[in-house]
Amino acid sequence: MEGASETEREFTLVARKPCFGLPTACPHCLPVFIYLKLAKIPFRLDFNLTFPDSDQVPYVESGAYVAYNNEKGGVIESLKEDGIVDLDLELRSVPEFISSKAMISSWLEEAIIYELWVGSDGTSAHNIYYADLPWPVGKLLYLKQIRSVKQHLGITKDNAERREAEIYRRAKIAYEALSTMLGESYFFFGRPSSLDAFFLGHALFTLQALPEASLLRNRLLEHGNLVRYAEKHKSECLEAGSSSSSDMHFPPSSSASAPRQGPSHWSSKHKSKPKREKTEEEKTFRKRAKYFLAAQFTAVLLFLTIMRRSDDNELDLDDDDGDLDYE
Repeated sequence: MEGASETEREFTLVARKPCFGLPTACPHCLPVFIYLKLAKIPFRLDFNLTFPDSDQVPYVESGAYVAYNNEKGGVIESLKEDGIVDLDLELRSVPEFISSKAMISSWLEEAIIYELWVGSDGTSAHNIYYADLPWPVGKLLYLKQIRSVKQHLGITKDNAERREAEIYRRAKIAYEALSTMLGESYFFFGRPSSLDAFFLGHALFTLQALPEASLLRNRLLEHGNLVRYAEKHKSECLEAGSSSSSDMHFPPSSSASAPRQGPSHWSSKHKSKPKREKTEEEKTFRKRAKYFLAAQFTAVLLFLTIMRRSDDNELDLDDDDGDLDYE
């Protein structure tokens, strides 16, 4: 960490909501949460339920300072580059550190994305991102995200099986390499680093948020030392210090599914408040919110309609090409 004065600043991590026994059930948010914990930076934890498809979440803010997920290579890299907190000062030039981080941020991240959106029934993704939205809007945004993920991973009808095999093969290689590197050590390089934060976030999400039938989850379970490493830091970094090092503010209404395992003290407690009559301003705001929701639903529906017509046109062109005879 660069400068003890940073511990005196008030930081807020804005992330996806808690779910599956995790403080934030998001494969991009959880590593940032763990990184701040490893750096012993006190922070407030808030949740964004409004924009499930926003690539700015997670983000860390302190006064006028904001580190967004979609800038400078992510929140952790922004915190390091901006001199807020850097756990990697002595590891930047270590080849094994660089290659291991690249393997996690590419091969294992692709595997998580594939499992979450393509290789499963979508239950985990729904609980994390869309459970708090009206069903039609959530369903349409989910279908839109599946299409986007397939394009990102380069998956088509022709290469779907080949790409799936390649994704799981790379994940298997990554787990084997990380298992050999870790051994029974407490940290990968003897001290906390962003590599630990990234892999712990990946491992805890895989073990707790993915279904038991998940192929990726079963691949990870084959490496006992990686599982013990994740469970050890879960109890010591996430659970034991949850009340002392971070102030968690949970959404007022949570439709998150029950945790698969572990304690339930991530849930929030709310005091009941006496009901009062709504003011005219509040009634007007609620009415405008309904109009906005309807407009959002219509926009998504139109987008999907246009995309479907585009696919149909491409299919027609392919059929026409097939009818041509070449001499």
